[in-house]
Amino acid sequence: MGHSSIANLRACVFDAYGTLFDVAGAARRCEGELGGKFAPLAALWRQKQLETTWLLAAQGRHRDFWAVTGDALDFCLETLGIDTPGLRERLMRLYLTLDAYPEAGGVLRALKAKGMRLAILSNGTPEMLAAAVASAGFDGLFEAVLSVEAVGVYKPHPRAYQLALDSLALRAHEVAFVSANAWDAHAASAFGMRTLWCNRSGQAAERLPGKPDYEKPTLAGLAEAFEA
Repeated sequence: MGHSSIANLRACVFDAYGTLFDVAGAARRCEGELGGKFAPLAALWRQKQLETTWLLAAQGRHRDFWAVTGDALDFCLETLGIDTPGLRERLMRLYLTLDAYPEAGGVLRALKAKGMRLAILSNGTPEMLAAAVASAGFDGLFEAVLSVEAVGVYKPHPRAYQLALDSLALRAHEVAFVSANAWDAHAASAFGMRTLWCNRSGQAAERLPGKPDYEKPTLAGLAEAFEA
């Protein structure tokens, strides 16, 4: 991780959605029904989902991520004029078993083999995260699967990142945080964690407080990156 060695880090904490699990997966599995609206739905659903979490956090209000995900989907279906019977229910069910990115399992197992403590820190509810971890075959890899429901506020609020430190009984500089969401990586960096931005979409750099220590297009080679 740039100038860091794995020996200086005690734990690696992963964001879940977009980092380990493909958020477009639910819509992709319904591509036959959605046709040309698959890509717009997948993009707008994610955008509205995140926007809602940010706005709730800014207002000091909270609804859990399952409710937010459903509300965001309803907005998308109405905006795109999609009224296929049963589709909303199917998409929500599929969101519970999103595909893991193909490199994720190997990376997690390589890190664990090197003695790294692993955790998830996510906006998802405990039930959503348990379903995703089980579906991906990741049971037993994580010391902790942490939901912001424990603190009642969404990332990027500092209390969300503090939850990981409290759970692992570590200091910020002992923890690497990995996210595909640039805003999330920046916020964790500003909080004091070492951060890796998995820039899957080739997004331009954010103009936000904090700065990721390392940037990669996927999680592949992550264990080796810590030793660079």
